[in-house]
Amino acid sequence: MSKFLSVPLKKPSEVDIVKPLNNLIQSTYNGASEEEKAKYLEAVNEFAKQRNTAIWKFFEKYEASLEVVYAYYDQICALETKISVSELQIPFKWKDAFDKGSIFGGKISLTHTSLLYEKVCVLFNIAALQSSIAASQQLDNDEGLKMAIKLLQQSAGIFQYLKGATPAAVPSEPTPDISQDTLVVMQALMVAQAQEVFILKAIKDNMNNLIIAKLCCQGEEFYADVLRAMQKESVRSLWEKEWIPTVAGKQAGFHALTQLYQSLVCRAAKKIGEEIARLRNAIDLFKAAQSRGGNETYLDEYFSRAKRHLAESTKDNEFIYNEMIPELSTLASPGKAQLAKSLGIASPMASNFRDIFTNLVPVELHRALTASDMRKNEIVNVEIMKLRESTQTLNAVLASLNLPAAVETADSNSGLPPSLKEKAVEVRQKGGVENVKTMLKELPDLLNRNREILDETERLLDEERDSDNQLRAQFKERWTRISSDKLTEMFRTNAKKYREVINNAIEADKVVRQKFESNQNGIQLLSMSPEEIQQSLPSASGSVDPNCSSVQRLKQLMEDVETIKAERDAIESELKSATFDMKNEFLLALQKDGAIDEPALSLSRIGQVLNPLQQQVRESVDRQQSLVADIQSAHGAFVSETGSCGSSRDTLYQELATAYDSYIELSGNLQEGTKFYNDLTQLLVVFQNKISDFVFARKTEKEELMKDLTTASSRQACPATPSLPSHYASTSGSGSDIPSNPAGSAPSVPAAAAAANMPYPSQVHGMPVPYGAQQGMPYPAYVPPPMPQSFNPYATLPYPGNFQYPGGYPQGPPPGHYGTYPGSYAPQQQGGYPNQKPPGW
Repeated sequence: MSKFLSVPLKKPSEVDIVKPLNNLIQSTYNGASEEEKAKYLEAVNEFAKQRNTAIWKFFEKYEASLEVVYAYYDQICALETKISVSELQIPFKWKDAFDKGSIFGGKISLTHTSLLYEKVCVLFNIAALQSSIAASQQLDNDEGLKMAIKLLQQSAGIFQYLKGATPAAVPSEPTPDISQDTLVVMQALMVAQAQEVFILKAIKDNMNNLIIAKLCCQGEEFYADVLRAMQKESVRSLWEKEWIPTVAGKQAGFHALTQLYQSLVCRAAKKIGEEIARLRNAIDLFKAAQSRGGNETYLDEYFSRAKRHLAESTKDNEFIYNEMIPELSTLASPGKAQLAKSLGIASPMASNFRDIFTNLVPVELHRALTASDMRKNEIVNVEIMKLRESTQTLNAVLASLNLPAAVETADSNSGLPPSLKEKAVEVRQKGGVENVKTMLKELPDLLNRNREILDETERLLDEERDSDNQLRAQFKERWTRISSDKLTEMFRTNAKKYREVINNAIEADKVVRQKFESNQNGIQLLSMSPEEIQQSLPSASGSVDPNCSSVQRLKQLMEDVETIKAERDAIESELKSATFDMKNEFLLALQKDGAIDEPALSLSRIGQVLNPLQQQVRESVDRQQSLVADIQSAHGAFVSETGSCGSSRDTLYQELATAYDSYIELSGNLQEGTKFYNDLTQLLVVFQNKISDFVFARKTEKEELMKDLTTASSRQACPATPSLPSHYASTSGSGSDIPSNPAGSAPSVPAAAAAANMPYPSQVHGMPVPYGAQQGMPYPAYVPPPMPQSFNPYATLPYPGNFQYPGGYPQGPPPGHYGTYPGSYAPQQQGGYPNQKPPGW
């Protein structure tokens, strides 16, 4: 039998995948340790080497090459589950498999920044390589036959899968080789050739003649399907010149074999008249097969056998049986037997597949874990804010009453009260007023660094958009790629959110600076040595009996104040250290339901862990109300008994107590502000890297499209030669005597079919489908998988300092988002980093 047709390969181009893939992984798994990040980078480098090896292994048409390319495809599939594929900006470029180029050089190619596009092209080449290896098998032994059958059916399965996967992976117009009409042809061709190998094996195994006839009948129908699909206007020009003649020849050939083997069934049943009718038809079909295929020896062995049997049976019928020869149209079909089919894609395809990215969890699991952690952090931060706001209110009440300094002076009217001495020592240990001034001076530099990164990022987006718009205006409808505005909508939203975050931080800086200025004198006094502070104190206005009941009562209440503050420190520490591992629960949910209901699972576990601590917070806040009432009542009695109120020294003590509280708050605010700006820098650098990858990918895509448009313009056909003016025309004769079919040229396929008195499928309405109407092969409608939802790094985060970047792009935080530095409690009347939602969030 004639050779098998193998699908040509798409030619790949090398591309840098290390930088963009590593950037995406680092941003998605931004909580990883340095050791883990190093492992990720090592895996990315190994993946890049694997691609470079695999894409050129396609051109080594040996069975050993299959395992290499299978492993690369499996790795793409594994990676898809662990990153947000839509955010990977790598300009993958593949050339059309059927385009033969031109004298101007270059091939039709397509560049897409999508891992799904890479996956489609790799699958196409796997199917093409399978067809080539199948075509090279030795079909005179069982091992070669089995290998060819397996590879052809696997190839058919891949082409069938690509019919559904390609539209989702390539939103723009695809290259002709992965268009729907081409993929239909490829899938049908692989199934037809697999059926042909089954027929060869059946003949080799001397199976029942009726079974072989049914197999051949199905093979003829398969090739009729292929022939019809190949001659569609959209794909007819793609094929090599021998493809259509070969398929047309095989269609007629298997029709002939059907009649030949059915005639053997008739011979065994002594139906001589029917046998002769079928043999006559078989001989005509063999002639047509050789003529169509342009191969005079095609099926020659079976052709000779048919002629020999016809001569024998005709002689026997004339001298012995004298049966009437029935009309061909009255003969029944032997039936059909389909053995070839499209095989689904195995998962994994490689027999020894090893996932390079074993350290990465599935992206859906990672997002759920990140969301759960952020949800817990939001609840924890709300409870901590309650404690800190209550403590600040308590401190404000004590400072207004000059406590505990007022009762401490009862023990010693000379020098600072012990509590203020301790506060002054603590202020000096923390660096005093100079430390606050230094951190305040650093904030503008940190702010400008972040603002410059964001400005540069927006400039990159603007330049890419302006370039795209300019070329779209120049080439108009020929500029077919997706507009920048559609692709960068999420980037723009992100940039706007970052801009709002920076603006909120600027306002927070102002609040901190105002707070420092209003308390600078007191902080400066606390920063002095004890002797200098003592010299600054006004003279005392009298003495207080330390044994009076009101003094003792206030001392007891001050001890209660210290107790409640210590309890709150312990509760805050427990809240911050509260942890729970949701990984196993999320994995079970993912395996069971195929999705993770993160809010329901997380809130249940968070309630179990945090409810006792939340109860302690409520009790502490409620207890403070009665404690403050007791303090105010006792202080009133103290003032009545001692008359100690309103002295200049008491006023200074109040000022120093307030300055201390402000200093502690400012130190925390400034540390948090510095950390916030540094964390924001990391996020903005990751964001800028993503934009840079996107811009580079778009630039590569732009250059390829411009090259294709330029090449297409150069390939445009020259205008028709103008007619010769009548006064220059020759009077000796017409120039139209040139023969339309020069001597020595091969007749066209339709002409050959006509010469053989056989209907040609694309030319004759009645395509030869001898045994009933052609049945279409239904394919399941493709339902594209849901795109993974990007997780919002701002959602559920009460403070910018806790920003994380799990890989998605923010879509606006939910209610309850705070725009303050972590840990700051910022009362409305005393400043701090702003505690309100950014506008529009």
